[in-house]
This record gives sequence, structure tokens and C-alpha cells, in this order.
Amino acid sequence: MSDDMLNRSPVHALLTDGTTVCIRPVLPGDHDQLDGLYQEMSPENLRLRFFGMSRRSAALAADRACAPPRTGYRALLAESMGRVIGLAEYEVGEEEGTAEISIAVADGLHHRGVGTLLVEHLVSAAREDGIITFAADALSENREVLRLFADLGLRATRRFEGPEVRCTIDLDEDDTYLTTVEARGRAADVASLEPLLRPKSVAVVGAGRKPGSVGRALLHHLHTGGYTGRLFAVNPNASAILGVHAHPSVSALPLTPDLVVTAAPAAAVPGIAEECGKAGVRALVVVSAGLDSAQARTLLTACRTYGMRLVGPNCLGISNTEQAVRLDATFAADHPRPGTAGVAVQSGGVGIALLDGLSRLGIGVSTFASLGDKYDVSGNDLLQWWEGDGRTDLALLHLESFGNPRAFSRTARRVTRRMPVLTVDAGRTDEGRRAAASHTAAAATRTMTRQALFTQAGITATHSVGELLETAALLHSQPLPSSARVVIVTNAGGAGVLSADACAEAGLVLPNLTRDLVDDLQAVLPPGATFGNPVDATAAVTEDELRACVDRILRHPGVGAVLVALVPTAVAAATGDDLVRAVTREPGRRTLPVAVVRLEQEVPVRLLPATDGGTIPSYAEPRAAAEALAHAARRSAWLGRPTGSLPVLDGVDSARAHEVAASYLAAHPDGGWLEPDTCADLLACYGIPQLPWAWAETDDEAVLAAERLRGADGRVVMKAHWPGLLHKSEQHAVHLDLRGEARVRAAFRDLETRFAGVMTGAVVQPLAERGTELFAGVVQDEVFGPLVLFGLGGTATEVLADHAARLAPLTDQDVHDLITAPRCAPLLYGAHGSGPVDLEGLEQLLLRLSRIAQDLPQLAEADFNPVLATPGSVTVLDARIRLLPRRPQDPYLRRLR
Repeated sequence: MSDDMLNRSPVHALLTDGTTVCIRPVLPGDHDQLDGLYQEMSPENLRLRFFGMSRRSAALAADRACAPPRTGYRALLAESMGRVIGLAEYEVGEEEGTAEISIAVADGLHHRGVGTLLVEHLVSAAREDGIITFAADALSENREVLRLFADLGLRATRRFEGPEVRCTIDLDEDDTYLTTVEARGRAADVASLEPLLRPKSVAVVGAGRKPGSVGRALLHHLHTGGYTGRLFAVNPNASAILGVHAHPSVSALPLTPDLVVTAAPAAAVPGIAEECGKAGVRALVVVSAGLDSAQARTLLTACRTYGMRLVGPNCLGISNTEQAVRLDATFAADHPRPGTAGVAVQSGGVGIALLDGLSRLGIGVSTFASLGDKYDVSGNDLLQWWEGDGRTDLALLHLESFGNPRAFSRTARRVTRRMPVLTVDAGRTDEGRRAAASHTAAAATRTMTRQALFTQAGITATHSVGELLETAALLHSQPLPSSARVVIVTNAGGAGVLSADACAEAGLVLPNLTRDLVDDLQAVLPPGATFGNPVDATAAVTEDELRACVDRILRHPGVGAVLVALVPTAVAAATGDDLVRAVTREPGRRTLPVAVVRLEQEVPVRLLPATDGGTIPSYAEPRAAAEALAHAARRSAWLGRPTGSLPVLDGVDSARAHEVAASYLAAHPDGGWLEPDTCADLLACYGIPQLPWAWAETDDEAVLAAERLRGADGRVVMKAHWPGLLHKSEQHAVHLDLRGEARVRAAFRDLETRFAGVMTGAVVQPLAERGTELFAGVVQDEVFGPLVLFGLGGTATEVLADHAARLAPLTDQDVHDLITAPRCAPLLYGAHGSGPVDLEGLEQLLLRLSRIAQDLPQLAEADFNPVLATPGSVTVLDARIRLLPRRPQDPYLRRLR
């Protein structure tokens, strides 16, 4: 076992039945437990493990696992409630890149995923060590271990050799493996949430006899909400509270509850958690706030040790309106209305607002979780629950932090294809850092990073709770638009103008009506109607005329949605026409969305009942209706595009790249910006084209370099260099358009004089041809992982801040989005008659940049500026790369927060 392995922190993860186990390196002190693991095995299982029933083999196996650290050997164990229940180990053999693996699981714990979970973690560790293949020998009758290898999601082959089978497993991480791991994780996660969201018994700790306490409010909501399971109160000073039997402690309850909800003072929470764990409680909701760091650690340790899922602390509680459960363990003002929206929030105030808004709209809630400080259960857990609960068709999130954004992104991408996932993009005020500098880390704001996550995952990100509810109303009640092309119909010109402005500002398209459509509308609308867009049906329009108008527009193939802007008029009142009813009559026949704007409406949004039992969203403001339609159009476009795949790149030498990074960090333990030659070596490992260059430390060397590199016209460029130089143009550290020995020599001496004491040399390059100057870069975000940026380059990047960003790894679809997102995109496609640039070369550059970020966790920042794009090539003119000493972290490894 290597020293590196011993330094790895223990992690907790879930078995298939939702049980929590600890996965950690084997330590010398584990010898007795490991020996016991083997000694307690049945003779048959010993035979399958060691190809014989010798207890001596078991003892030697424990000795080997607990021996002093050694290169090429790793051992991980699974521990539950302080008991070792499984061991997985590998040892590098004679064949380079291959390690022999073995697995042992305690008797009675097979078929719960212990071995599979251990192997997943061992695979991740092996990849760090450069191992590409696992090999194992097994008896052909050992069906369980053979099935384990076959079901990992990795490419596995078998070779039968008499009674034995030689298994070989390739450790390449591809989407098939990640999807398989996700499926196992999802099943385990959902199983672990059953005691939390569908508990058969609940106890409330901290419910007092006096009105006004949070604990009493929680007990009251559970009792009056019709909870279908057994309900208890825990209070040493009462025999009953609110008609619910009370007991002095959790351990004194007549049965062990699945779920305990506590609103006790912060100082008492760790002790309550420990008592719950020892009693066998499976889930804990901690509403209490104000825990200090020591109390927080003790709380989480108790939950992990005893396998309890935890919501909170500092939260509003949880609710499940399922008829068979009717769990309302919150202290909101009212019980949530049963419905189909799943809600997960960190802020209790936002939670109350969403519960109230969804109830008022009639959408209601399927499951609600106020996550609070989010020590354990997260938005990712709830997404996976909603994905399979059979009730939820709309997911609403308000998350202020992300524990594992890349795992969250994969989950959200999958869930969003089944239901809309909406969020409030909170904390967007990074205005001061909005790409005001040219290097990548300065350009990559947290806002940009979150937006990249939401965009790639297909999440609908709104700017406020109000906008979230307004969009939810449309997505809940209407089909998705077929396009962003909207036709506005109004009975008042002013309302139509306001609606047109709102639609244009929201990014919707207002198409001109075709001649055929105008003819159709003229046949049904009153004289005086106008047929632009908006369609002004005039104040004289009747209910039947308006209904016919809307239906005919919806049947037209060039229309994606209809917005009906109405104002009350005396004409309609006198004739008894109800223009709203014209929109809500039999909307079930429509396959495109209709939204209504009523300027006199008192509430921002409501759902109008339709005659077929459905609903139509009605908005008080045109802006709200337009934003909701725009969000729906973006969702429709996202669902309609290909999912994207990770292209295979040729000419990539990841092993060499790791050597380059390791060599640099060995010489520079604190990291830093690479010298030009090291930077060029790294780019060469990934086939990224650079303009030829030469290094010069004297004026004579500069002259020789210029002679060798000058272009057809004999001109070169000279750039001063020293570690950490970021803004060459701002520092006036560049000389352009140099021709002839005298000018080259003078330029070098000028740089040498002005930057004496800091300049380590100069880079000489041929003067590049004319083209479009672009910017490409990557930065490792501590939370979100690598972020790839792209946009307009050169000195303009600092002024215009025309950048887009996507999280790595980039799919082919991500790269397409990245290239088309900046405002400069038309230039790349040949605007103004210049002809398109080498788009395939540009795609390759971004994909290879993404691959560097995937391969090298030490890559803190890469900055290619400018990148010259011409019709025939894409070339990096200036590259800067910064490395930091960082350990790799597998973002997709199954583990709890």
C-alpha cells in the first residue's frame, strides 16, 4: 500500500438497499478485523475466494493487506457500524499497466453491492496510478464475482482455463461506465430516501407544551396533516402533546421510528443524533439552527456512522403529499396543496414563497424539502427521487451552493429530458468581475460558470422566485412551443405594443403573417382589424371571433405560440362576450401553447380553468408572459437537439502530458506559469497547432531566430517574457512588424532595458497572416471543475468581454454551442462576405483544450490569446498555462457529501 493511499480520506457511500458504508484505505490496525472477516466465512465461500478451504490462506491475506506500504499495491475496505464487511485490493504485476484484483465480502452481505462499490473506488484509484487493466482469476462456479465483473459497465473479457476463469477488465472511463455507475447510485440513493420521505413512523423531538415553539408547530402539522404512519412526541416532561403520545427519549419509544424531526436547541442536536443512531433511526431532519463547527461535525459523524440520511440543519422541514403518506413535517403557515411539483430549496423563506405560490396556482406539491445548510441530502438526491416517484412532472430548485456540480449536471441532463427542471439563478452580482481582464481566470465569473452548468444540463434558470412561478405555470399547463415564433393577438393596440416589446426583449421572434393566414383571419375578424404582428382584433371583436382567430393562427405551420393580450371593454360587457372564455374553451385540441395577458389582473400569474379540465396561464404583465414563453421555447429547442457525444481525438499523448506536468511541479512545488518551451511541449501532447517560435536571451540569438523564422515578407514579432506576465500589450512588451537585423537587435535591447531585472528572454515569431483574432481558455473552478471559455480575442477581449463558457468535458454539441454563443459568431461564419473560418479546426482546438483540462487536474489556467482563425487554419499565436499542485478527484465516484 502506498503512502499516497494512506493519505486518502475515508468517504461514505450507499449500498443498494440504502445502507451507508465507509470506504477507506486499510490500516495496520485493521488486521484483527480483516482476519475475522475471513475466519467468519463459510468453508464454501473460503474455497471460492482462495480456491481452497485453508484458513492459513485467510490469515496470509490479512497479513498482506495490513503490511507496510509498498509501491504498486492498494487495498480498500468497506466498514459499517465499525465492522469491516468487505475488502478489495490490487497489486501491479509484471505486465505494465495491469494489476491483479481480488475481492472479499462478509458472509450474509452478498447481493447488497458491497463488492461492486469497492471495485468502483478501486478503479478510480487505479486510474490515478496509471493502471489501465484489471485482471483476476476466479473459479468458473463463482457466479457472483463473475457477474460483478460483467455488470461493472467496463469492457470485460473471460478466458476459461480448466476450472478457472481469467477475467480481464479495461479501465477506460466512457459514457457507458458512467451511466452504469449512475444507475447503481440512483437506485441506492432512492432506497436511502425511503425512510425520509415515506416513513412508516415519525418522532418529533423538541415539541413543547407551550404554543409558539417550532417543535410544537412541526408536531401540529404532522398531526393535522393526516400523516398515515405512527406519530410520537419526545418530551421528558409530558405524557401527551397536542393529543400525540409523548415519551421521555427516542430510546424510550415503543418502536424505532424511521424518521426523527428535531427542533431542539443546537447544543442538544449532536446528542440527539447519537441517540437516534444507536436506536436504529434511518433518517433525521434537523430544523434547529446555530450549530457551531464542532456540533456540526459531531452531527454529521453520527449520521454517517449509523447510516442516517440527514436534511438540514437550519431548515423549514420536509413534506410528501402522497395520499398513502401525507407527511407534512414543516412549520410553514399552511399545509402544502397536493400536486405534481417537486420542490427543493436551501432558503426557508423561498420555500414558503414557492409553497404558497404553487398552492395558489393549483399546481400543488408532490414532495418538498428545505435543505437548509445541506450537510447531506441535496438537490441531486431529490432530482433522483422525483425521476422515479410516479407523481412529479415539474422540478423546482433554489440552490445557493453545489456539492458536486458535475454529478449534478449528469443527473439533471437525464431528468430534464423527462420533466422541466427550473431554478432561480441566485447570486448573480459579479458585475465588477465581468470579464474585465483578458486572462481566463479573471474572465470566468461564478455567474458564467453557473450559467454554463444550467445551459448544458437543460435547466431553466430564472432570475427571481416570481419568474420561476410564472414559468412553472406555463410549463405545467401548456404544450411546448414548436419554435420561438410568436403571434400576438389583442383587442387593444396599446396592449399589443407592450406585448411586442416584451417578446422582442425576451428573444422571441414576431414573424410577419403570410398572405394565406391574413386571408384566413380576415374571414373571421370584424372590419377594422389589422393584420400585422400584433394582430389587432379591435375592441369590437366577439368571443366567437376571437376564438376562431386564435385557433386559425395555431394551425399555421410558421407559428410556435400565441400570446393573447386582452383589456376589458364596455363593448364586450354590453354584448355579454367573455373574451377570456374564448381562449379557455376546449384548449385540449391545441398542440401549441397559448398565454394570456390581462393588464387589469391583480395577481402576477394565475391559471384560468378551461372547459376541458385543463388550464391556461394568465399574466398581469406582458414581460412575464414573454419570459415564460421564451423559457419554454429554449426548453423545446434543447429537447429537440442531439444529446451530444465525446469525440475521439487522435494524436493525444496523455501519458507524456502527465510527465510534463509532474516534471514541472517537481521543480516548482508551488506551481506557476510555464516557460514557453514547457508550454509548447504540453500543447504538442494534444496536437494543438502553434505558430512557430524561437527563444532568445541575447540580441544575437534574436537576430538568428528572426533570420530563421521570418515570413515571406521578412517580418517578425518579438515578445518579452518573464514568469507571470499576463498583459503583454498593456506592458508594451511586444514589438510588431520587425524587418532586418538592425530593427530586431534594437527591439531586443529596448525590451532588455525597460524590463531589466524581470525579463528572462524573448519569444520571436513570424508575423502572422491576417485573420480573426479569437480567445480560448480553460480554468479549473474549485467547485465546478474545468470551465472552457471562448470568444473574441486580441486586445478587444478586455474591452468587449465577448465570451461564452461551457463546463468540460465538452461534447460535440457543447463545442457547437460554444462557437455560436458569442456576439462575434457571425464573423466566423463569413459575415460581411469574408468567408467562413476553419470551423473544423476551431472545434478541434476547443475539444483538445477540454481534453487537457480533463487529463490534468493540475491545470489551474490555460490562456490562448490570440488564436488566429483563417479560412484555412486555426493557430495559437500566444499560449500561457499555469499549473498548481493538485490531487485528481473523480467527480463521478459514488460517495455522499
